[in-house]
Amino acid sequence: MATTTSVTTSYSGESAGKWVAAALLSAPTLKNELITLMPNVKYKQVLHKLATDGLLKDATCDFTPTSTVTISERILTPKELQVNVQLCKSDFVDTFQALEMGYSAHDVLPKSFADYLLAYMSDKVAASNESSIWNGAAGTSGAFDGFMTLLTTDADLPAANEVAGTTLTAANIITELGKVVDAIPSAVYGKEDLYIYVSQNAYKLYVRALGGFGASGLGAAGFDNKGTNQAFGSLLFDGIPLVVANGLTANQMLAAQKSNLYFGTGLLSDHNDVRLIDQAEITGSKNVNVIMRMTAGVQYANVEDIVTYGITNSAN
Repeated sequence: MATTTSVTTSYSGESAGKWVAAALLSAPTLKNELITLMPNVKYKQVLHKLATDGLLKDATCDFTPTSTVTISERILTPKELQVNVQLCKSDFVDTFQALEMGYSAHDVLPKSFADYLLAYMSDKVAASNESSIWNGAAGTSGAFDGFMTLLTTDADLPAANEVAGTTLTAANIITELGKVVDAIPSAVYGKEDLYIYVSQNAYKLYVRALGGFGASGLGAAGFDNKGTNQAFGSLLFDGIPLVVANGLTANQMLAAQKSNLYFGTGLLSDHNDVRLIDQAEITGSKNVNVIMRMTAGVQYANVEDIVTYGITNSAN
């Protein structure tokens, strides 16, 4: 009798959390912990902003509350998302069997064919999530408003924090990064979790610029006399960590504290639902219906502490 691969399985609520986490949190921005994760937002999360003025006063014997304390808030509301995909088992069985038998370079083997299919779909969802985190638009099906999208319509973004962008090249990347650093508010500059988030394109150009060849005062052999053999990884610019945000477009950059950028989802939410429905017993086909339901969204707390590059704020 021929072997039959049946993959019908389902997870819901909290039990679906592991697959929702695999799908959403594998996005490079989240996997590398470049922003702050809020994993248990069931509906919405209030991000409080506290502003104070004149805290220190000359001492007296009395209690005189003369300082000004202003509390405002922003709302992080994750959007409900879903995956409805139909896959043919024949397209995946051979690869799965190779993994199962050890004929693969993968270190972690899927426990079942169902897990293999879910891991495959999770990788695809993670890639979409990465794009949404930075440049998503809630008006687009399957996406939510990303940081850059939110910032383009935020009337509270100071004009001094908005750096006009240009087409980045290896010849101008150092100058343009300098403009971003110059625009960072003094209250934020020097903070331990301050990053400059750049696109893949900008990161490549900066690495190339470090190669030197007489440009930017680096000499013909570049930084540390390594030419184009610059180390890929923990790069700094003016002492500030430079990190790749894959969801940024080619000529975009952003400076902010990790603690000021939030990603919200509901890993314990009742809305979570992950199902694989084998159609063999239903329609006789070799197809598998993949269903995933989850929530995701981003928000920042203090727009006054963020510097943008390469976007136009339509509200200013």
